[in-house]
Amino acid sequence: MLTRVKSAVAGFMGGIMAGGASGERGNTGSELPLKFPYTRPQFLGLSSDEIECSADHIARPILILKETRRLPWATGYAEVINAGKSALNEDQACCEVVVARRRPMSYCPPSTPSKTPTAKRRNSLPNGEGLGILSIFNPLIDEFEGLVFHYWALFDGHAGSGAAVVASRLLQHHIACQLQAVIEILRNMSSPPPTVLGEEPDNNPYLQGNIPVPHRALTRAASLRGAAGAPGSPCNTPPPPRFFTEKKILHESLVIGAIENAFKEMDAQIEREKQGYCITGGCTALTVVYLLGKLYVGNAGDSRAIIIRSDEIIPMSTEFTPESERQRLQFLGFMQPHLLGNEFTHLEFPRRVQRKEVGKRMLYRDFTMNGWAYKTVEDEDLKFPLIYGEGKKARVLATIGVTRGLGDHDLKVHDSNIYIKPFLSCCPEVKVYNLMQYEHGADDVLVMGTDGLWDVLSNQEVAEAVTTFLANCDPDDVHRYTMAAQDLVMRARGVLRDRGWRITNERLGSGDDISVFIIPLMYGNRQP
Repeated sequence: MLTRVKSAVAGFMGGIMAGGASGERGNTGSELPLKFPYTRPQFLGLSSDEIECSADHIARPILILKETRRLPWATGYAEVINAGKSALNEDQACCEVVVARRRPMSYCPPSTPSKTPTAKRRNSLPNGEGLGILSIFNPLIDEFEGLVFHYWALFDGHAGSGAAVVASRLLQHHIACQLQAVIEILRNMSSPPPTVLGEEPDNNPYLQGNIPVPHRALTRAASLRGAAGAPGSPCNTPPPPRFFTEKKILHESLVIGAIENAFKEMDAQIEREKQGYCITGGCTALTVVYLLGKLYVGNAGDSRAIIIRSDEIIPMSTEFTPESERQRLQFLGFMQPHLLGNEFTHLEFPRRVQRKEVGKRMLYRDFTMNGWAYKTVEDEDLKFPLIYGEGKKARVLATIGVTRGLGDHDLKVHDSNIYIKPFLSCCPEVKVYNLMQYEHGADDVLVMGTDGLWDVLSNQEVAEAVTTFLANCDPDDVHRYTMAAQDLVMRARGVLRDRGWRITNERLGSGDDISVFIIPLMYGNRQP
């Protein structure tokens, strides 16, 4: 088992993608066609030759927007390929203005699992066409056709770039589809969302829970015998109103729910499409949606977003790793031990348990514990831990270092039949930031970055770098945010020395793919 685990870790971390951009399909042994060809973000407008030149693991050129191109809100973007971990840059990015049009929900993929065969269902899945994607904002569409939202997203692929490429093309469509069901409700902010679609809110004060019911409540015995107005009761007098309260649902909760369901639908589509297309690996996903004055930041994985506002740092995401989700994973292993394949234990120990320690008392913890306690070591504890390692080296089932994301449906523990997908969640955490509560200046920004950035730079270092750079730029320069993103990527990549890539104070630079968005928040205050 130990040899198998070592081989799995070495294989997963050592560059699964051996081959060029044209070799993505060949490495999997699949004869299926690609869903989408490998490319860099479409908004960069790179030719095939430029894409090939960008995949230089020695020079590691930093890619930015061309001067002739603009993103919504003058957003800045920069990226750089890894130092040899994989042949391709497995990060992907997307930035668009999207319309959720008024259309019946039957136009969209089902929100619940369907029993329709995949082959018959595939034509109804989003394919990047006809869903109302805009490259230029048109305010008239908001009034007559639906809701317009701004969308930014970063996807960090692993074990291949296939899932990241597909998600970068289609996730925004799923969000638009999910918003279609609630367009009218979101446009009418003065009325609370109805509990049941198609029904008017009940204005009965007794149902609102505002005043006490004037009638004596029925006892259980009376209700069993037949209360007034019930079948078999002595008279037909209607029963007194029952006192109950109803949860108050905010409009923003509908947007959060739409984003959460969109992630689930995207993950389900990847699973279905794998029957007919070659979609390699999996990916983390970090999205930002601007809608009706608020930013909705959804994160599934270990990318990160922060807001820098007047020298204040506001975290807008949480990284989901084996350590941060230890208790959820251990609980699943405890409740469904068959998922562990009789080779792993859901318990955590400070280190591997040795056979000579059976019968001794050793520190451990399970899903109920944040602290540690001692237990008597048994033979069962000799199995490999479900979660092993610390920090960036922590792994689930000795294989993967992230616990949320899209794809990975076929991922197994090396040389075994143990699937890892049951332990991975595609559900994002969504945080909300109300842009209308503040008047933002030109230097107030939201920074999105894949883990290649945050592995070597802290929130404070990123904030200081961005703030200092923007302070030295012309406030009217439309390229200032792109240059700030380029500077940030350069700081994280570092400079190539004899001992590898180095950053400030001779620390190791990031050898991972790095992608960064810098989004100026002042444009949100200018939206209608």
